[in-house]
Amino acid sequence: MRPSRRELNELRAVSIEAGINRHAEGSCLIRIGETEVLCTASLEERTPPFLKGSGLGWVTAEYGMLPRATNTRNRREAASGKQTGRTIEIQRLIGRSLRACVDRAALGERQITIDCDVLQADGGTRCAAITGGWVALRQAVNRMMAVGLVTSDPLVDHVTAVSCGIYAGQPVLDLDYAEDSEAGVDGNFVFLGRDRVIEVQMSAEGTTFSRAQMDLLLDLAQQGSERLIEAQRGAL
Repeated sequence: MRPSRRELNELRAVSIEAGINRHAEGSCLIRIGETEVLCTASLEERTPPFLKGSGLGWVTAEYGMLPRATNTRNRREAASGKQTGRTIEIQRLIGRSLRACVDRAALGERQITIDCDVLQADGGTRCAAITGGWVALRQAVNRMMAVGLVTSDPLVDHVTAVSCGIYAGQPVLDLDYAEDSEAGVDGNFVFLGRDRVIEVQMSAEGTTFSRAQMDLLLDLAQQGSERLIEAQRGAL
């Protein structure tokens, strides 16, 4: 029995509220269970220096947690003058995941920055950030198309992310913190559309996993991805 009493293939409750920030070109508040992430997309008419003159655009991301996103207060990273390795790793994951859905030539020499701020954490914050980040990105691109900044849609498909793992010997979908902290195997799966994989992060803690178990987790993740696409569409 899962701590949340969910079925093995059951996502936590998902809600995505789009247009939450009146200033940003795109924004949403995504809630997956007790995890809440505010995602905003900001458009700039410039690219990083290494892309100047290339005709290609860029999508990047920044990620952070509010001090009381967890059950004890975390010191703001700005106060220490540097980001942790975990933060850097997560925001790079978000950036490359979202770039996978972008035709950068169609975007033109522009940069869209996706800011993902965790308001409350209960497992799966990076997955929520990617899934919500796509909604914010979609809104920003829609606004660009509406005013004629781009002539064709730069986004080729949805991007979603979901966690899976082996908890109490069973493969489960969408781990919350209680499961994540005890899971023998933990994985994050990032999808382009319904069946294209962008990235898989898998690790074992105290046990190992078989090829058959990995296939089961991938199947579970794909089911979760399809439901997240429905939530993205509903939000938009």
